[in-house]
Amino acid sequence: MHISSLPSEFGIGTLGDEACKFADRLAMAGQRVWQVLPLNQTGYGDSPYQSVSAFAGNPYFIDLARLGEKGLLPRRVLDALREMPSDERYVDYGALYKTRYEILKIAYTAGYNTDSVRVKIFEQENEYWIHDYALFMACKKHFGQKPWYEWDDESIRNHTKTGIEKYSELLYNDVCFYTYIQYLFFEQYRDFKNYTESVGVSMLGDLPIYCAYDSVDVWAHRELFLLDSENRPVWVAGVPPDYFSEDGQLWGNPLYDWEKLKKTSYKWWIERIKVADRLFDAVRIDHFRGLESYFAIPFGDKNARGGHWEKGPGMSFIRALKRNFPKLDIIAEDLGILTDEVRKLLSDSGFPGMRVLQFAFSAGSHSTYQPHVYEKNCVCYTGTHDNNTLRGWFDEMSEADKEYARDYMGLSDTEGYEFGVIRTGMQSVADLFMAQMQDYLCLGSEHRMNVPSRSEGNWRFRMLKDEFTDTLAEKIKKMTYLYER
Repeated sequence: MHISSLPSEFGIGTLGDEACKFADRLAMAGQRVWQVLPLNQTGYGDSPYQSVSAFAGNPYFIDLARLGEKGLLPRRVLDALREMPSDERYVDYGALYKTRYEILKIAYTAGYNTDSVRVKIFEQENEYWIHDYALFMACKKHFGQKPWYEWDDESIRNHTKTGIEKYSELLYNDVCFYTYIQYLFFEQYRDFKNYTESVGVSMLGDLPIYCAYDSVDVWAHRELFLLDSENRPVWVAGVPPDYFSEDGQLWGNPLYDWEKLKKTSYKWWIERIKVADRLFDAVRIDHFRGLESYFAIPFGDKNARGGHWEKGPGMSFIRALKRNFPKLDIIAEDLGILTDEVRKLLSDSGFPGMRVLQFAFSAGSHSTYQPHVYEKNCVCYTGTHDNNTLRGWFDEMSEADKEYARDYMGLSDTEGYEFGVIRTGMQSVADLFMAQMQDYLCLGSEHRMNVPSRSEGNWRFRMLKDEFTDTLAEKIKKMTYLYER
């Protein structure tokens, strides 16, 4: 469950008391790992996979009540926010966009000078990315939220030394503001992470493989991406046509220049994972198969039909990760089109791959997602954030598939289909089992996190304040101990 899905008084889940209470509940239920989506500041479509920065945290996750406790927000502001109508079940990103930065500006005005020494230390610890991020955000505001490649001044559009010096001075206050809110995010996250460790819950993060075109990463490090002389991508990311989509998927992210990255010993990636290493005990690398070979689609194409495969960095990159982060556990998101080469890369890496139960039950066919063929070195999921909830999945299944699933997993109305699937995952030999909170709550498809083909209305689900009950925690704990999880 993502941080955004936690209950809160202010429209979206945060790193405050409710996050700690959820960790308490997980510990009570015998759970040891909490997986979240990327914590980065969201961009297009409110997606954590289309972030304006691969490094910066999401300011929406800063807990306002804790800012009040620090004296950074007056009580009247917090009381006024509490009185505003808010949907407890779904995040309203439009309302957050209109109001949250103005509220954080109040905290900045109250606290920046007082915290200035600690902020400077934070800047020194994050010097690789923090100034570029803060300047990028300040320039976005200055140029009317246009994407960086449409900024009116060529000197800053091209990230020149002259442009950086000019706008760092011109937009000094905004640069300080965006730096400060990152300081607040990482300060609150540190306290939150200390708490999860104290109750025995590890944090599993998620690392998107690609960056958004309109991001500080592409703006500040364009030499690491396949761009032309006009700053336009030459190729963009996606996946080819398949059984599910005759046009394939056109993601639109600029592709890396892996040869140049290799010449730098993958420095940008290493710096990025340094941040993840501070935040998490383990990370899932999204679209792992793109490290073996990735699908390149001509920029400007309307679909993915015209794309082709290019070789990725392979074991050269993975060896760099292991050399720099020997203690960080890494999970490979090995879903999608898998070839013998991808399977070999996964085997050579030693990373556990993913097995999704929702992919396992097509009548008359067998697959590697069925638990009886698992090896221990894998992670079993009921479904991912891109899948339906288990209840929604059953509602959409054909009768033949449903009968097959019932027979395989021994499902019954008495136990409940959702808990029958969860039991199947817990019974498996997979080293780690992961279920969506919506499935423990037995919620329908209207509560799924993401519909990949839909550009709006995603990432909104929230758990209600008292939904994770003592009774549910005991039920989960009993099953967990039964199967020695």
